[in-house]
Amino acid sequence: MEKIRTIIVEDEELARNLLRSYIKDREEIDLLCECENGFEGVKAINELKPDLVFLDIQMPKITGFEMLELLDHHPEIIFCTAYDQYALKAFEFNAADYLLKPFSKDRLLSALEKVKERLEKQAEGEDIVEKITNFPKEEFLDRIVVKDRHKIHIIPADHIRYIESMDDYVLIYTSEGRFTKQKTMRYFETALDPHNFARIHRSYIVRIDQIAQLQQYEKESYVAILHDKSKLKVSKSGYKNLKDLLNF
Repeated sequence: MEKIRTIIVEDEELARNLLRSYIKDREEIDLLCECENGFEGVKAINELKPDLVFLDIQMPKITGFEMLELLDHHPEIIFCTAYDQYALKAFEFNAADYLLKPFSKDRLLSALEKVKERLEKQAEGEDIVEKITNFPKEEFLDRIVVKDRHKIHIIPADHIRYIESMDDYVLIYTSEGRFTKQKTMRYFETALDPHNFARIHRSYIVRIDQIAQLQQYEKESYVAILHDKSKLKVSKSGYKNLKDLLNF
């Protein structure tokens, strides 16, 4: 088997040193680089295209989960964290393993064996890697991370005015501008707090407090006029949804 091209993404120097010491004598590992935060990790992973990433979850600026949403290249992931409450979400991301700090060298080597098996199956043509960004939410989003060329934007949920469907992408409209993200409307419909956001049309999700008025357009057809004067179509089911939410 070819060497496993590997990157470490970890903000704590001691944790990086420990990982490096555990894998330094492993002939099958080719350590490409180490990254101190998620921004560095996104750049390194997309450019170097490793087979494996050791990834911390709680890091400054963006979390390990948010970093994964920004990747164009999707390697095997071994999460390394001090928090056990993220284990379920980690495996919903199709993680190879979840190491709870402090972990032993033997525990890490056991995780490596899982990665080897998965990589071998991929080489044999088995499609075992799911699209890691489509995972169920345990709680509603309070921010969205978006990559725009070489920039990464962190958008608080309460800055969103509305979201528009564009096939496999969405356009997220905020007071700061418009952003594109490769997600489905169904994802945002379930991931955003339904007390604050409503699906008003197959093409639109709107933040409820952005609606200034509803105008009848045709029989059983309405238009939502937002405070910034944007006009969004409201379907029959979307109108019923708004009636239920706003009690009118």
